[in-house]
Amino acid sequence: MSSLERTLAERGNASASTLLRLSLGVMYLTHSIVLKLFTFGLAGTAGYFASIGLPASLAYVVFAAEALGGVLLLANVATGWVALALVPVVGGALWVHAGNGWVFSNTGGGWEYPVFLIIVSVVVALQAFALRAAVHRRSLGSVAHPA
Repeated sequence: MSSLERTLAERGNASASTLLRLSLGVMYLTHSIVLKLFTFGLAGTAGYFASIGLPASLAYVVFAAEALGGVLLLANVATGWVALALVPVVGGALWVHAGNGWVFSNTGGGWEYPVFLIIVSVVVALQAFALRAAVHRRSLGSVAHPA
């Protein structure tokens, strides 16, 4: 592979990772703010949680986790850990929607969207950890070792 091809591949990979991370951050942020706060309201979201047997107070925790997680992903802060920490939150949504069928447009929402978000969250985490490891390897390689 030529130097130009390697540079283009690295920049393409970095750009793709950034785009995926930003998209996921926007999704989590808008899912909390637009859906839970503006559409249903936090009290309405808490009522829904209670209606399906979850503690109503968990709605506020989920709202905060999605909002803060989205902001942290957008800011590229602790990206791998944040993306992984959000997997159980979306896992809860998967549990809620699992009985409604695959398509999210089904009555009550299906499970395709939560599964997709879990996969994207894991991919973003893996990319972040891989990038961190690559940077670490490069920094070790630049240190001169005595013979």
